[in-house]
Amino acid sequence: MQESATTIAIAPDHSAPRLLEKAVVGAGARVGELAEADALIWTGEPGDFPATLPSSVRWAQLPAAGIEDFFDAGVFTAHPDVLFTSAAGAFSHSVAEHALMMLLAGVRYLPEQLRATSWQQREFFPHIGSLRGKTVTIVGAGGIGCALIPMLAPLGAHVIAVNRSGRPVRGHGIPADVETVPTDQLTRVWSHTDHVVVAAPATAQTRHLIGADELSRLKPSSWVINVARGSLIDTDALVDALTRGLIGGAGLDVTDPEPLPDGHPLWTLPNAIITPHDSNPPQLRLAAFADHVGANVARFVAGEPLAAIIETSRGY
Repeated sequence: MQESATTIAIAPDHSAPRLLEKAVVGAGARVGELAEADALIWTGEPGDFPATLPSSVRWAQLPAAGIEDFFDAGVFTAHPDVLFTSAAGAFSHSVAEHALMMLLAGVRYLPEQLRATSWQQREFFPHIGSLRGKTVTIVGAGGIGCALIPMLAPLGAHVIAVNRSGRPVRGHGIPADVETVPTDQLTRVWSHTDHVVVAAPATAQTRHLIGADELSRLKPSSWVINVARGSLIDTDALVDALTRGLIGGAGLDVTDPEPLPDGHPLWTLPNAIITPHDSNPPQLRLAAFADHVGANVARFVAGEPLAAIIETSRGY
């Protein structure tokens, strides 16, 4: 068998990437040193990214879906001639499952019941309900949103998908009647929304996308779920809305600040669920990233467009 002419370097971690090496070779390339590589699969931190790359490197695959730290580290400006891809879409199913878990837990009032230390049945919970017949607005209907929609459909929920372009979302299991709204028209969806899932990228434009005004337009039974980045929600406004009962609750896998400090009000509010940014746990992350790497290497070898190309002008 003729050896592939395409060389992929995996750096800087040489212990974990056995799975990545298998993905690269399975996709029709060979694993080699960076000095001779056509592309780089980066497995390290943003601040450790090489200041210079060999002129042979045309593409670099980053290990994360959220790449704001790579912007902060100046990675893209240092390598303007390199095509960068993120891991956007690689972890979508796991994160979507986590979002659904928190949404269902909130709607069924599990936080209060999980904290109970004695058997207490009530005739009536004020906001306990079902997703059947409810409208869930997904702010940022990219990979995570498109993975979540088919999970919500069998539960009888209607979905409003919000994306930058306003183009209808399509994909396996996504019902044809999903309403799609462009981000610049987000204000018109709140009066029709029962619950919100935030899954948009973190950029300067999306900071505090949901603040006091947006929260005040939701229902007293509404749950807000954030599996994107903490900066998309104004934390002070959220604490105020939760404390005053303006919304039903919040499920947060990400917070601002992060890590959430000990003693922060969100830890003790009975209508808040906090998980420590683990919707994509390590035991699931590497296998999913390897699948993503394999698919992109196969495209690279074949000269086809890559998935999750980073558009630096947009910030993601």
